[in-house]
Amino acid sequence: MRYRSVFAWTLVAAAALAAAPAEAAPPVSPVSPDCPRLSGSWYGDNRAHLQQVIDERGTCAGHAGGGRPVAAFDWDNTVTKNDVTDATLAWALKHDKILRPASWKATSEWLTDAANTALTAACGTGVPVGAPLPTATNTRCTDEIFEIREDGRTMSGAAAFAGDWNHRRTVPQYAWVPQLFAGRTTAELTSYARQERKAALTAPVGSTQTLGTHTIPAYVRYYDQQRDLIRTLQRAGFDVYIVSAGSEPVTEVWSRGVGIDARHTIAIRSVLDRRGRITTWNQGCGDAPASRGEAIPYIDGKRCWINQEIYGVRGAAAWQKQDRRHRTAIAGGDADTDVTFVGDATGAHLVVNRNKNELMCRAYDDADGRWVINPMFIEPLPRRRDPYPCSTTAYNEPDGTRGPVPREDGSVVPDRADTVY
Repeated sequence: MRYRSVFAWTLVAAAALAAAPAEAAPPVSPVSPDCPRLSGSWYGDNRAHLQQVIDERGTCAGHAGGGRPVAAFDWDNTVTKNDVTDATLAWALKHDKILRPASWKATSEWLTDAANTALTAACGTGVPVGAPLPTATNTRCTDEIFEIREDGRTMSGAAAFAGDWNHRRTVPQYAWVPQLFAGRTTAELTSYARQERKAALTAPVGSTQTLGTHTIPAYVRYYDQQRDLIRTLQRAGFDVYIVSAGSEPVTEVWSRGVGIDARHTIAIRSVLDRRGRITTWNQGCGDAPASRGEAIPYIDGKRCWINQEIYGVRGAAAWQKQDRRHRTAIAGGDADTDVTFVGDATGAHLVVNRNKNELMCRAYDDADGRWVINPMFIEPLPRRRDPYPCSTTAYNEPDGTRGPVPREDGSVVPDRADTVY
């Protein structure tokens, strides 16, 4: 079944809404009552919009056609509330699981001399290379590591990363997290994630923890609505994937909790040495070879990894938008790192509103009438007071500068108000 044009979609939806009582949700496609149905509380008519795509694309309605439809979701703050990679790093720092590198400079292609000096001074040289750093008690070391991960700066405010990289393919502090675990095995990192998962799911909603002088969330929760959405999609015959800019062993631990296995979990993949230990190198994508973090699942990188790992697109073509048969039906995210792959979806672009400029400009512009915006399901943010700067600085340029958000026809997205919160 072909999708209606945006104009036809609008006419049909408007007519249905006019005929329904004011308090009623918009109708969904007429399908068998035995077909999988979404449940739970969603903003506005979002559940109905998602259900319509499930009904029209899923195998239940008999329209799967040339293969199983695909859905893909970011992980941190999309499927869960709070960041599971940060939570695992925090646990590792509290339990002395980071090994002292021979040189901090070697942990990242872009680490600055200032960051190298700060880390060396804070973490010291008192333990042998390859031995655990005493980060549980040495809060100076913990502070430097987490500040660099969080803000890309040292505790003194100096830039921690410098040089040239494509800002739509990677961000050094994201790539740095799995690089910090160099020397550990994936089994060890998986063990850390499991232990942190247990602690984070037990901690009360809203609770915090102290990491050096940093205060960060102590809890993580699966969003019930997203868990239900994923399971409903799977029952309706969709192949559901996670695509994250976190560390893959960590993300795999958490994705199992919503029924997604390792084969369907895509995140930063570390290159292992001959003894099976994590190195500071990451696997590449498309025509980008293995490197120290130049092509991770980040903004355009998420498109590349989806094209390569799900649809088998190889070489430079993996960075390009594919035809409809080789794109997801539903994609969901919460941040600018998700904007490209969420925009590639052909049925629904699901956005969890965290006030991220480029993503929210695309969502509120709603160019194809298929953008579905929902407030965070736990502790939603208040309404952003100022419009999103879509016409000036919301777009992340490859060179790291900011510019206007372009539409496909070359026009510029005007500034947009925040209306779903």
